[in-house]
Order: sequence, then C-alpha cells, then structure tokens
Amino acid sequence: MSIPDTTAGEPAPGGFAATADGYFRDLQVRFCAAFEAFEPTSRFEARAWRKPEGHRLCGGGEARLMRGAVFEKVGVNVSHVWGVLAPEARSQVAGAAESQGRFTACGISLVAHMTNPYVPAMHMNLRYLATSRAWFGGGSDLTPTFPIQEDTADFHAALEAACATYRPGAYPEYKAWCDRYFYLPHRQEPRGVGGIFFDDLAAGADGREFAFVRAVGEAVLEVYPRIVARRKDSPYDAAARERLFVKRGRYVEFNLVYDRGTRFGFSTDADPDAYLMSLPPLVKW
Repeated sequence: MSIPDTTAGEPAPGGFAATADGYFRDLQVRFCAAFEAFEPTSRFEARAWRKPEGHRLCGGGEARLMRGAVFEKVGVNVSHVWGVLAPEARSQVAGAAESQGRFTACGISLVAHMTNPYVPAMHMNLRYLATSRAWFGGGSDLTPTFPIQEDTADFHAALEAACATYRPGAYPEYKAWCDRYFYLPHRQEPRGVGGIFFDDLAAGADGREFAFVRAVGEAVLEVYPRIVARRKDSPYDAAARERLFVKRGRYVEFNLVYDRGTRFGFSTDADPDAYLMSLPPLVKW
C-alpha cells in the first residue's frame, strides 16, 4: 500500500486515500437509503463543502442530514481533505511531526438520534489518515436511554463477527478499548453499552486492515436498521422522552470534551457544521 502524497496543494493522482474515500462515499449512500426506508416523507438533505482557494487545506466532503419521524436527527458525513496541519495540532496526530504537518485524511462519520426513547442512539466512524505513516481508526457504539439486552447482544455480535474476519483476539481488545474510550470520568459512568473502538491501526500492504474497516461498516449497516425496526413503534410517554433528553446531555458532554474526532475537526479547520453534526436536536441537563 503506498502512502499518498500529502503535500499541500494538488492531491496525488489516485493513491490509496482515493480508494478509501470511494468506499466511504458508497457506504454513505447505502446508509442513507436504509434510513430513509423508515421515513414516510423525510429524506436526507445533502450539503457539499470545499475549502476555498488559497486555504492551507484542500479537498472537502458531503454532509447529509435528515430530520424525520423515526430519526429525529441523523447525519451521515464523508470528507477527504489534505494539506498541512496547524503547528499546535501536530502533537495530536501520529507521524505529523515527521511529515512537517503534511497529511491526508478521509472518512465517514454517522450519528443517529432517535425520536423513540426505546431506540438506541448509534455512532460510527471509520477513517484513513496518512502523515509520515498511514493508518486506520474508527469503531461504532450504541447509546440507549433504556438498555435492552437483546439489542445490545445483537449489536455486539455483529461487531464481533466483523472482528473475527481480521484476527483472533481483536474483538475483546477493541471492545475493552471502546469501554475505556466512551467513558465520562467526571460522571464516572459509561456513555452507553459500548461496541468497538480502534485507532492507529497501521495500514498494511496486504490490505487486511482496509478489509477489516469495510467489515465493520457492513456489520453496522446490517445490524442497526434491524434494531431500529424492532423498537421504533414501542409505546412511550412524556417521562421517557424526558429521560432521553437527559441522556443526550451526557452525549453532548462527551463529544465536546473528550471526543478525538471533534478535536481533530477543530484542529484541521475542516467544516464546523460537519463535525458538530453529532450534537442532538433537543437536550436537557
């Protein structure tokens, strides 16, 4: 696997980032179609963005957002940017010091906040990043207001199967990483019921890591709509919605204080609306 040219200015002609970006864009289309199938009238609105001429970054992305009856707010975003990281951001990104801040990054980010309190919120992020080295990161986790064992078990089983395609021991390692990562120290509580999380996964020449990333994307695309279909018509009252709003407050606290993706978005000056799409539409503390 060759690391793409990350020099600020013109992108490399092709390169692996283009391959990864192509998969992420295809996955975006398929997630949006699966989610729209639940909505009687609502559809995703797409907003393309690009960095202006002369900016230290090149590239852009497409943010897709839908507000509907089942999905109160769901965003499925893709981006592909390259250029030079700001000096203060280079310590956050492996290999950036050695590349003098030059980098290429692409990925897909998905966050679903549901109307029905018995349908869990879901997050997924898959990304490829190259500086002086190339690696993958990402994962997916479930955040229910009312945890239901059947849903939690199905979600974890799908991710465990994806991990099994990669290497023995990957699932317990990445599950434990997720449990550590999606934890609110100031609350001394987990954000949700977990999933998997991995980062700095070196991109090998044999393509195994990219195959694993694709397996995670396909697993989430299969299992989450199944959970939504199972719970979307569950009866609920105003007290359950109130509890949902408070749970979302925890989600906001994590994403604005601890989330690496949010911090990376701010450090790259990519697109504020895109990397803040994870915030829920209604929330209480």
